[in-house]
Amino acid sequence: MANSIDIFIQIFNYLIIFFAVFVMISYIILAIISGVSLKAYLKKNRFVNYNALLSLESAPRVSLIAPAYNEGKTIQENVRSLLAINYNNFDVIVVNDGSKDDSIPVLIKAFELVSSGMQYLPEIPTKEVKAIYVSSNPAFSKLIVVDKFNGGKADALNTGMNLSKNPYVVCIDVDCIMDKDVLLKLAKPYLEQSDKKVIATGGVVRIANSCIIKSGKLIEVKAPDNFLARIQVIEYLRAFILGRMAWSKLDGLLIISGAFGMFDREIAIKSGGYDTNTVGEDMELIVRMRRHMIDRKESYVVQYIPDPLCWTEAPESYKILGKQRSRWMRGTIETLWTHRKMMFNPKYKTLGLLSYPYWLFAEYYAPIIEVTGILITIVLVAFGIISWKFFLLFLLLVYLFAVMFSMMALYTEESTFKRYETIADLKKLTLVALLEPLIFHPFTVYAALKGNWEKLSGNKGWGDMTRTGFDKKPT
Repeated sequence: MANSIDIFIQIFNYLIIFFAVFVMISYIILAIISGVSLKAYLKKNRFVNYNALLSLESAPRVSLIAPAYNEGKTIQENVRSLLAINYNNFDVIVVNDGSKDDSIPVLIKAFELVSSGMQYLPEIPTKEVKAIYVSSNPAFSKLIVVDKFNGGKADALNTGMNLSKNPYVVCIDVDCIMDKDVLLKLAKPYLEQSDKKVIATGGVVRIANSCIIKSGKLIEVKAPDNFLARIQVIEYLRAFILGRMAWSKLDGLLIISGAFGMFDREIAIKSGGYDTNTVGEDMELIVRMRRHMIDRKESYVVQYIPDPLCWTEAPESYKILGKQRSRWMRGTIETLWTHRKMMFNPKYKTLGLLSYPYWLFAEYYAPIIEVTGILITIVLVAFGIISWKFFLLFLLLVYLFAVMFSMMALYTEESTFKRYETIADLKKLTLVALLEPLIFHPFTVYAALKGNWEKLSGNKGWGDMTRTGFDKKPT
């Protein structure tokens, strides 16, 4: 019996150490690939005159689709931001998804909207459309506002996709503030000569909390005053700079953020549009579009733009953050389950042999393994089977690695785009990098476990994402 227990403990120790080392090494490899790719991207695009694209007749015609639900606090400023984008061939389609607040009255008053005679002929089934508005003011001629019955974000995006007459669509969150050159940089890959069809491009999303916003434009970047939002700056830097850049280089990117992505409309519609039965519609659509191209043996590519082009408001309370992160986990579970056929399937190449397994173990299973490992280790320590010294040294190793990785992301940001220019901001971000593994990470693990429970219990809700509003920011 004693020998069996000893064997179990040894196996358990090896498994935990193996998993920790696997995650650490994979993060380092991804960071190295990202660094090399980012350097090559900046070198290639350093002297590109994006304004020259404005005069090209071949510049892609684009529709910006912004679903809105109870966004009355921020919607006027955000729509102004979208209309101020530096591009010629585009329109803005705001889809009010049955808001219960004053979103429609605010839009009607701010942009002088009147009912249009446009017909809604859906290629993808959606909830009923109540009205379609255009502006009576020529200054807002590019704006179209759709008022529809509530069907969720995916349904709203499908509505906008149906209404669009352009070959490309940019699906964004209406609470985002866009860089003025966002469409120029997103459209560039579609203009470059290649034997592969570009089906989607995505970019970096950054945190706008406490930044100075005026007339829908980002005037000055500042580290958030709110501690929780400030920690998310570090988290976003890690994810976008050291993560997605690498997966794009490996041709294994499984997600383009729902806050900001550009898609080939024809391929998106042929793939069935956004899935209204999942809360992870952004990830699920990219996986399905990629499967669509592979199943038809068509050559394609998904491009990632590392420039910080989109700024969004991050949750400033644990309550709202918890709802967001548990929803993200439910979306991950739904996408992985829907596309489980890809697992270790050589037909899907990098997606099936690398991306899907990595996402399954490092994103989905990781919180479960982490909590299970800690609980079992504590029990073994309490019974004297494992020493406290070993346990604490192991935790210290994990903590130091987490801090190192965060500092690596912050260094990469400051050595490339350098959007946080003051010493005070850098000090704030360095401090939260030291505290994040102790305060923020345990909460995100809890939220992930909660997401698992919600999925098992049949919870399909989106969760109320209450916004502070950019009008609360300093001006």
